[in-house]
Amino acid sequence: MKITSSGIKEGRIALVYGKFGEDFVGDMPSRSLPIEIHDVPEGTKSFALILDDQDAIPVAGFVWIHWLAANIKEHQIPDGISGNHPNFVEGKNSWGQNQYGGMAPPNKPHRYDLRVFALDAELPLKDGFLEDDLKQAMNGHILAEATLSGMYPN
Repeated sequence: MKITSSGIKEGRIALVYGKFGEDFVGDMPSRSLPIEIHDVPEGTKSFALILDDQDAIPVAGFVWIHWLAANIKEHQIPDGISGNHPNFVEGKNSWGQNQYGGMAPPNKPHRYDLRVFALDAELPLKDGFLEDDLKQAMNGHILAEATLSGMYPN
């Protein structure tokens, strides 16, 4: 399995998907990345994703969660769909919102990792789930995993 995004080119995340963009919920950047999932394993019933920032640990004291989503059926996730999609559930990000929260590194460019999981089941999750809930629900159901990383700002 492989994932790509027209919002990440040559390892750089387009500015519109973070604090230099124009879409916000309060102070949180809210325009979600488009994602395409390729070479999906046979038996895949749904996808889940985690977008996080390991570089936030020295600043925030923990890994910053930007987006959690599960029970995705499509192989293409459109630009800006988070918060407006009735066909998948979204978990709580580190801003406390149940949707995508874009990149806003406070100190220097950060690397962001988008991990997509192909699953052999739909997960018993509801909007507002936490990362640990997702990982626990995925246990024993992961058919494949792919990661796409990018820097922001570029």
